[in-house]
Amino acid sequence: MLSVQGDDFYLDGRPFKIYSGAMHYFRTLPKQWEDRLRKLKACGFNCVETYVCWNLHEQYKGKFDFSGMLDIARFLKTAQEIGLYAIVRPGPYICSEWEFGGLPAWLLAEDGLRLRCSEPRYLAHVRDFFAALIPLLAPLQHHKGGNIIAVQVENEYGSYGNDHDYLSAVEGFLRENGIETLLFTSDGGDSNMLSGGTLPHLLKTANFGSGAKHNFAALRKLQPTGPLMCAEFWNGWFDHYGEIHHVRPTRHFALSFKEVLSTGANLNVYMFHGGTNFGYMGGANHSGKAYQPTVTSYDYDALLTEWGGYTKKYHVTRKLLCAHRGITTESLPPEGEPHAYGSVALTKTAGLFANLTALSAPHTGITPEYMEKFGQNYGLILYRHILHGDYSGKLFIDGLHDRAWVFVDGEYKGLLWRNNWGGASLGSLRDGAVIDVLVEGMGRVNYGPKMTTDRKGAAQIRIGNQLLYHWEIFPLPLESLDALTFTDKSAANAPAFYQGSFRAEDKADTFVKLGGFTKGYVWVNGFHLGRYWAIGPQQTLYLPAPLLREENIITVLELEKLSSAAHLELTDKADLRGKGLFRRLFGTK
Repeated sequence: MLSVQGDDFYLDGRPFKIYSGAMHYFRTLPKQWEDRLRKLKACGFNCVETYVCWNLHEQYKGKFDFSGMLDIARFLKTAQEIGLYAIVRPGPYICSEWEFGGLPAWLLAEDGLRLRCSEPRYLAHVRDFFAALIPLLAPLQHHKGGNIIAVQVENEYGSYGNDHDYLSAVEGFLRENGIETLLFTSDGGDSNMLSGGTLPHLLKTANFGSGAKHNFAALRKLQPTGPLMCAEFWNGWFDHYGEIHHVRPTRHFALSFKEVLSTGANLNVYMFHGGTNFGYMGGANHSGKAYQPTVTSYDYDALLTEWGGYTKKYHVTRKLLCAHRGITTESLPPEGEPHAYGSVALTKTAGLFANLTALSAPHTGITPEYMEKFGQNYGLILYRHILHGDYSGKLFIDGLHDRAWVFVDGEYKGLLWRNNWGGASLGSLRDGAVIDVLVEGMGRVNYGPKMTTDRKGAAQIRIGNQLLYHWEIFPLPLESLDALTFTDKSAANAPAFYQGSFRAEDKADTFVKLGGFTKGYVWVNGFHLGRYWAIGPQQTLYLPAPLLREENIITVLELEKLSSAAHLELTDKADLRGKGLFRRLFGTK
């Protein structure tokens, strides 16, 4: 068992250093786990770290899923077979630029529920989740024959709150379900964060991307003795839509990495391999002034690319780490070559409005409600109102989260966006006009105080100052597209689904390039790859080889407009667009 003696870790009675790399099982397909983990080991690391995503394991209250790409036990066993120890960070909150920081959306359906504190209802939900999760992990602890050597209590809690009763409760849930190994907390190097986010008896670690000596000095003020550890050494950064793709120069990273090693500290590189925010799982930030959704790619400018390719940063890290540890470098696993399958014509179409009743079971309500009230976690929601009387003017949405398209009698009238004030001009409206408001939820805030209010949909809809009452509401989670009726027409007015097919006998990684599309989603063989948006920086979506068959169906939901014929390209090159200047890392990831 991992223990603390003086300023060092000991494992099974011998001094031990943790050299870990972060990789999340839920961001990579199971058939790729072994490849990525072998590359981690070959880089000189002796440990893998992963978060746990509560929101996918329990998408609906009381219904748990630990299968397929959510089979965390299989992931950890694969790491052990390769010769890697493991650090597990089960949250319940994980941040990680992940939708709602890993919390399940159904928490927001409970009026007045307070998150990440010792509020009894919230604690009861955490207890239930840990009662399902932790018994799967407990047998995999190192002293029981597995590879888990440490488990984190909550995550960067000092960036959010200071309820130590809550931290004690989370610790208790871990212990009562069988976790006996070392527990720790991790926070930013700020004294407020380090003070608020931990408990006196727990090992404290710091998170940063540079300035190791400064950050460890701050940690030492709170924890005079014990092993120094950077639980998240940030080697890159993430991207929001509309920003430049963030790249941390290898030279800058190498200097900071060497500084950590020179202190004799332990570390976890965040991220070794970033992977992908498949489906709706990209989160968001909120600056206080603007909502900032995160792109589908979680490339993170990490040591391995989103598709598992080696980078210059990987080779430099491998050289430094192996030399520091005094170990010989292993031969590298093959890299794999993405394939360009060429142009794919999307010859079938299915209008969203034409398929509305096939995709959704509608509700009626006096006022609009957020999607969580209908048991919907992600996707789109459509509000329909029949107008009676003589009207004209602009339509406004209060509490819009996040993007809305307004139609009258099927005619597009305008686009509203969470970050912009203003309304959609309706013109003169006939008696009995049908107003449709289609709202897209783009990703719940995953960090900071705005998390608690980030429900998706609309709070109220009005013309001028007059609120509109009595709505038919269509939840559109789009969990399955099987009910769609496609035609062979070559075009349809957005919002619409477009579908085509392609062959891939060799089943290699590829990238979906949507040059003529504006905004929407992509599915391949029923698997939801994620969001696209022409404003970038991401211009291609990663399509992993394990999803491919010899004959493949690709479906695109375009929400806004096509600027050319309905076709896309399957290319062998990722396009994340732009090399931004490395920003100084502070606060959260």
